[in-house]
Amino acid sequence: MTDQVRQEVIEKAWQDLVATARRTAAEGLVVGTSGNVSVRVGELVLVTPSGVPYERLTPGDAIGVGLDGRQLLGDLAPTSELPLHLEVYRHTGAGAVVHTHAVHATAVSTLVPELPPVHYMAAALGGSVRVAPYALYGTQELAANMLGALRGRTACLLQNHGTVAYGDSLDQAYDRTAQLEWMCRLWLTAASVPGRAPSLLSAAQLREAGEKLSGYGQRG
Repeated sequence: MTDQVRQEVIEKAWQDLVATARRTAAEGLVVGTSGNVSVRVGELVLVTPSGVPYERLTPGDAIGVGLDGRQLLGDLAPTSELPLHLEVYRHTGAGAVVHTHAVHATAVSTLVPELPPVHYMAAALGGSVRVAPYALYGTQELAANMLGALRGRTACLLQNHGTVAYGDSLDQAYDRTAQLEWMCRLWLTAASVPGRAPSLLSAAQLREAGEKLSGYGQRG
């Protein structure tokens, strides 16, 4: 890959990252400058900056770090949740990571150790979504807790904090984030009916759904 082509790839990836970050705000998954998004381009990880509203980001604001955390691109400080993003890339084949403070998902994180399997779309995330124990934001402790909750999964909840989801692409990471928030809202709605408890899916039913979902969509 020539330097010019690599630069074009990075510029397009940054453009897509900013669009995804703005979407998290537009669709109510974050408020203000909370949450963060990253995408991997080879050995470079592009990340949103700390404390800058997404609508103000320009092509010249691109920030990139190596997998060791060293900043290699840009002048703005990267998100305070950089350890969280880097741990995902170091331990999975992720191409992108989305972290939000989605209301329903965060509410569920304060109530249970894992989201009950109330819908078959949990299978698309690897199974029942676990809650990572609370730790101060931006710390290695939080990143380590998150990795434990992500074992065998592509998304998790962070106790009293929010969500993390990853995927091969920004679109997939965002879709998993949105699906998780929707399932949390579903469970909270069903569980709020007095005198009733939601029916839950068994591990076998989730496995069956997961097998069918693996072939979902159009074949290229």
